[in-house]
Amino acid sequence: MEAVQRAQELRPDLILLDIGLPGINGIEAGRRIREVAANSRILYLSQESSADLVQEALQLGARGYVLKADAADDLLPAVDAVLQGQQFVSPRFAAQVIGATSHELPASPLRLRDRSPLSRKKRETERFHEVVSCSDEGSFVDLFACFVETALRLGNPVIVVANESHRTQLAKELEARGWDVAAAIREGRYTSLDVGEILSTFMVNDWPDSAQLEKAVGNLVLEAAKRAKSKPSSVAVCGECAPTLLAQGKTEAAIEVEHVWDGLARRYGLQVLCGYILTVSQIQQDHHIFSQICAQHSAAYSL
Repeated sequence: MEAVQRAQELRPDLILLDIGLPGINGIEAGRRIREVAANSRILYLSQESSADLVQEALQLGARGYVLKADAADDLLPAVDAVLQGQQFVSPRFAAQVIGATSHELPASPLRLRDRSPLSRKKRETERFHEVVSCSDEGSFVDLFACFVETALRLGNPVIVVANESHRTQLAKELEARGWDVAAAIREGRYTSLDVGEILSTFMVNDWPDSAQLEKAVGNLVLEAAKRAKSKPSSVAVCGECAPTLLAQGKTEAAIEVEHVWDGLARRYGLQVLCGYILTVSQIQQDHHIFSQICAQHSAAYSL
């Protein structure tokens, strides 16, 4: 077919494919393209919403899958991720794909970017709110360290909300990478907060008070932005508020917290990274829960 022939002739870096193609389906087209243009990265853009189909596409070697209904939010991040050698799936598929395929979806903490001034309208529609499931504490701490390090290099202030153990391990890892954490704290470039204390400021009868959460985050963001080395800056936040609630069995509260954070990421132009420590078996067992969590984010990955 023409798509396969053109791929063989041009050997493009990126190929955008649909599943529903005339004469041959997109899965078979992708398989043939992989045979004749192995270095070309395939990204599917389709209206087909079957998780099984997404898994099949990734297993044959595709680098990403975006649902057409989600294209306005997901297509550009997907192209960016695929061209960087990463995989991307629309967040609504993440739980099923992570839990059922051997292909990991690598996190991209280095996708942090400095922001140019945004109009209020654009700021409210653009957001970086990503979720990463880590298989162990080592990958969790390394993920947060990469995220924090990138933000600091850009001159952006960082807020970390985690338990004492993770904050201690993170500080040690940053020190090992050459960062003077104590100096960053003194200068207001690095704020480390206990997740239990933060939760106590907005949890009421085991349910998040959205007004209190928005107030708490707003105050932290505004204060952090004053200390930014670059102007304009984007405050980077990594934490485990919702993961802590999920671990406590407060599933609906965790999903609600992620929902509120998603709105805050839009409102303030934040770079937000949420880290969960979950094994593949846990994701498989509770994939319906993780699907709802992924749906509250701009992208979802697994380490």
